[in-house]
Amino acid sequence: MCGALRLSDAGKKVVLMGWVNRRRDLGQIVFVDLRDRTGVTQVVFNHELNAAVHQKAESLRNEFVIAAIGTVKRRDADTINPNIPTGEVELVVEELRILNVSKPLPFLPSDTVLANEEMRLKYRYIDLRRDAMQFNIELRHKVALAIRDNLAAQGFFEIETPFMTRSTPEGARDYLVPSRVSPGSFYALPQSPQLFKQILMISGFDKYFQIVRCFRDEDLRADRQPEFTQIDLEMSYPQPERVWEVVEGFLTAAFKAAGHEIKTPFPRMDFDDAIRQYGIDKPDLRLPAFTDVGDCFAPDELQGLAINKDLPVIAIRIPRVGELSRKERDDIKPLFVAKGGARVFEDFKRIENKFPEAGTRVREKVREKAGAAADDLLVLVVGSAQSGTTGDAHPANKRNIRVTPAEMAIYASAGLLRVALAQKYSDRHQLFQKGDYRFLWVTNFPMFEWDEGERRWNAAHHPFTSPHDEDMDKLETDPAMVRALAYDVVLNGTELGSGSIRIHRQDVQSRIFHALGMTEEEARSRFGFFLEALEYGTPPHGGIALGLDRIVMILAGADSLREVIPFPKTAAAKDLMMEAPTPVPEGQLRDLGIAVVVKK
Repeated sequence: MCGALRLSDAGKKVVLMGWVNRRRDLGQIVFVDLRDRTGVTQVVFNHELNAAVHQKAESLRNEFVIAAIGTVKRRDADTINPNIPTGEVELVVEELRILNVSKPLPFLPSDTVLANEEMRLKYRYIDLRRDAMQFNIELRHKVALAIRDNLAAQGFFEIETPFMTRSTPEGARDYLVPSRVSPGSFYALPQSPQLFKQILMISGFDKYFQIVRCFRDEDLRADRQPEFTQIDLEMSYPQPERVWEVVEGFLTAAFKAAGHEIKTPFPRMDFDDAIRQYGIDKPDLRLPAFTDVGDCFAPDELQGLAINKDLPVIAIRIPRVGELSRKERDDIKPLFVAKGGARVFEDFKRIENKFPEAGTRVREKVREKAGAAADDLLVLVVGSAQSGTTGDAHPANKRNIRVTPAEMAIYASAGLLRVALAQKYSDRHQLFQKGDYRFLWVTNFPMFEWDEGERRWNAAHHPFTSPHDEDMDKLETDPAMVRALAYDVVLNGTELGSGSIRIHRQDVQSRIFHALGMTEEEARSRFGFFLEALEYGTPPHGGIALGLDRIVMILAGADSLREVIPFPKTAAAKDLMMEAPTPVPEGQLRDLGIAVVVKK
């Protein structure tokens, strides 16, 4: 391989095959950097040693595919390249075979300035030749292999589940596959193997895993793709802690394969506490938590500043930002996304102007309570005096966390601003250190979420999640307060995966379907096969699914999943290389009994 030769190989006759990465013609000597996925070796064509081969080498251009046969030679001391592993040797070519030519490329794999993303995706086979992409795909392989080995060593079986199944929407639209032999009927590509892996527990395969492709027809973001890969596992008889232990084990192996050591066990945090301290259910622990500094103000000071005294006064602290100019403080305001009656104080000048005598005292008390150093940025998020404190009796206002909707508005607004500020100042002040991985388990999620448009409760995780035993009596009377045995694993503000202990009793599963507004007939129509399976001796079971793409994206330091997936889709869910999706011939549609209706 092109990256394999070392000084110890000097004198050997070898064959190298790969792409012409770079060519330098010095007249009597032609140098070519020959590249494959392992690296680069310099090969030399010398007119004095072999005129015919030298003449042939003069026709070489970038990305020609060649075989070079020759003898490995130690480089002269002044020509050694210390920047590559093969830099002490070169191959003096005795025979050259041009295996294929290349027409001029739209961009070169060796280009230091990247082509735009559309060009890269259209010519993905060229883009994948770049060192960075080769590294990312190799990293993906190593991570997946480490996970497989770790789970297999613990007695897990890797079992494949079907790609063509029935439609059971789980929060996003299914991709549908028409059936030719059953006209008018459709398969669906799975959003997850959820029901199949639960049925595997009923079947006696008590430790299952799969690194599996899943499909969701949803709007895309940098961390979403219509088809994605997840690490899916299920176990019989676990407590949540046992699932967490297994996940921490294979993540330790995965990160070690990428050259990183992580600390276990991961810290754990209740969903309620995550909202109160970070305003989000996937907090980034590299940044400080909120501090409620309302008690640093006297009641008349809050009133004079039009701050609602009955709502939290949240101090956001961003370390080591230093003193901001007036313009920089003004730049904070567009970052703020106000929820409810929340508003932002970007500095303390207004407080000091309003209360000259007390302003300095308030500022110092706030900084002390928030634990702020002299160069830390402090920003306050407060409720306006006009904002309510409790909300009306609508079920959506009976929040799962023990706070009112008005309080939730403050926490959520502060949570978004905290992240936005950290991102704005991350490069300038090195808030995020490379290799600083902060994992967290977020536990005890709400069982249900209120859908205002549909005017009904939806499953917050999925409808097969078990509620806490002590909350079962609230299913019908107070669904907002039911906690789920659900958990997320979070890394640096990114949700890596979600899981739960499942419902293993048919009567409980039926109650959950009823709480979600399903009639018995609807539940039987959609999930009858599963409800029946639960009646045949189902053991308690639970599991989780983690996004492999997201894990590799973080390890690679990439900004988008498209950088770690070999053949991704664009933000419009298109494959530019294959030009998919595309219309199909009328004959195919007739075979399927399908007519295309264009939306107006």
